[in-house]
Amino acid sequence: MTFDQLKSYHSDRVDALCPGHPEIEHEGIEVTTGPLGQGVANAVGLAIATKNLQATYNKPDFDVVSNHTWCMIGDACLQEGVGLEAFSFAGHLKLNNLTVIYDNNQITCDGSVDLTNTEDINGKMRACGWDVIDVEDGCYDIEGLIAALEKARASTDKPTFINVRTVIGIGSAVAGQAVAHGAAFGKDDVANMKKMYGFNPEEHFVISEEVRNFFSSCVPKGQEHVAAWEKKVQEYESKYPELGAEFRRRREGKLPENWKELIPTSFPEKATATRASSGLVFNPIAAEANNFMVGTADLSPSVNMIWKGKVDFQHPDLKTTCGINGNYGGRYIHYGVREHAMAAISNGLAAYAPNTFVPVTSSFFMFYLYAAPAVRMGALQHLQVIHAATHDSIGMGEDGPTHQPIELAALYRAMPNLLYIRPGDSEETAGAWIAAIEAKNTSSIISTSRQTLPQLKQTSRDGVLKGAYVLEEDEDAEVTIIGVGAELSFAIDVAKELKATRNVKARVISFPCQRIFEQQSLEYKRDVLRKHRVPAVVIEPYAPNGWERYANAAISIKRFGHSLPGKAAYKYFGYEIGTMTTKIGDYLDKIKSDEILKQEFVDL
Repeated sequence: MTFDQLKSYHSDRVDALCPGHPEIEHEGIEVTTGPLGQGVANAVGLAIATKNLQATYNKPDFDVVSNHTWCMIGDACLQEGVGLEAFSFAGHLKLNNLTVIYDNNQITCDGSVDLTNTEDINGKMRACGWDVIDVEDGCYDIEGLIAALEKARASTDKPTFINVRTVIGIGSAVAGQAVAHGAAFGKDDVANMKKMYGFNPEEHFVISEEVRNFFSSCVPKGQEHVAAWEKKVQEYESKYPELGAEFRRRREGKLPENWKELIPTSFPEKATATRASSGLVFNPIAAEANNFMVGTADLSPSVNMIWKGKVDFQHPDLKTTCGINGNYGGRYIHYGVREHAMAAISNGLAAYAPNTFVPVTSSFFMFYLYAAPAVRMGALQHLQVIHAATHDSIGMGEDGPTHQPIELAALYRAMPNLLYIRPGDSEETAGAWIAAIEAKNTSSIISTSRQTLPQLKQTSRDGVLKGAYVLEEDEDAEVTIIGVGAELSFAIDVAKELKATRNVKARVISFPCQRIFEQQSLEYKRDVLRKHRVPAVVIEPYAPNGWERYANAAISIKRFGHSLPGKAAYKYFGYEIGTMTTKIGDYLDKIKSDEILKQEFVDL
């Protein structure tokens, strides 16, 4: 950071180190913030990471992990739901290694905080299980601030909330007013402020020798801390060689070398829901590779993410009524019904050190709409977080349109640096997990079914790693049928029916991930799609948006779902083999007589 860079704030410099909101890409910045409340939840994730590493690697004579997490927030952060979810959870977990410093100036963009919020925040935080420290004069009471920070760091059983009363824009003409929140003070006001505090108003970007001398020891002291810690780690590795080697592997962001060998090479032939397939694939890996921190938003029975011998991440003194207990060394997190915080806390876990933790969240796919802002922040920060999303189609049944995702895949397929993967059976689910685990700088959503699906002989985990691949080829085909996820078997069955009833030859491709497909060579993409030779029709009970890039027509849904049993819902929306065969056959007849129709995207 240089004076020249400091001057770049709000400038048009593309290499500026002073963006409007701090970004993780810049050295020394832990997480990208911006959407309020996200940083609170990120901080909880950072504190959980510390607790888990301490419980796993520290010894009485070696505290190789000992950091404290400090989080600074403003009035608005306390109004966002995700922050409150995170506060509640941190208090429950008794994360005494977490301190939140509240810059309490009682101003937000629209005006004073009492315009919308008059709650007793100290009482609320105490009720959530936090210690509360007040600093009445946060503008000038340096000793009080230091005493509060030292007391917070010494906490033994609770996170700490420091309520620091301040004045926004102090010393300016708009001190204590909402306009001070974002507007520039102006040349004259800045000059007056400088005079008030004894600075020369004609000088700009000046640091006095007194200040330089005060901070000059920071770099050598920091280097001493680093050297002392590295020496401690070397001694730790000598005394505890196995743990030391594992600790080093984790810090280097590496998985055990054999992780891929833990995935089954074959699966039962019986019809299987891909949510169950997901457990068959991933649970053996989670059991052996302690990089993975797995959690769920109160849906353990549905998401199949529990492995044999798993231990919950909980405060060790907690004794629950249901008897599910754990300790800080556990790697399965019950987040409660907090989807947004779950994803945002996972971002903090992932940001702690690259790939030291690979967080896995799990919930119904529809509820990742609640979590979407945090999923986006994970992707934006290039964090490896894997989201296991179940119940991903109208086939999930009677819970109805509130739970049946129609439009959500379009959002996540459009989101940069995110792999949205819909596997069609167990073999493709293996490919989905391999793709997500190998995506070290990318977030992923693995989208699975509640209902059982036929296990297909043509599928390939390696094919998933290409994004799309040919399941059934026919050089004389008149149409390409694109199958996706839970509806992949429909494409195969429709192809058979077209041949049997209309003598129409069809080729079938599986298309589990658009973004991975886009990463392939132009030659590969052309060879798979062959749009230049025959029209393509995609079968997926989602909004069709985006498929016009790959298909000429779609059997899709443009309304919300319906509360029916899974099979009945498919029938209601026309996803029966005979109905779909007729639609595709009639479409092929129409384009023979209408050349323009071939160039248009048609909803069937």
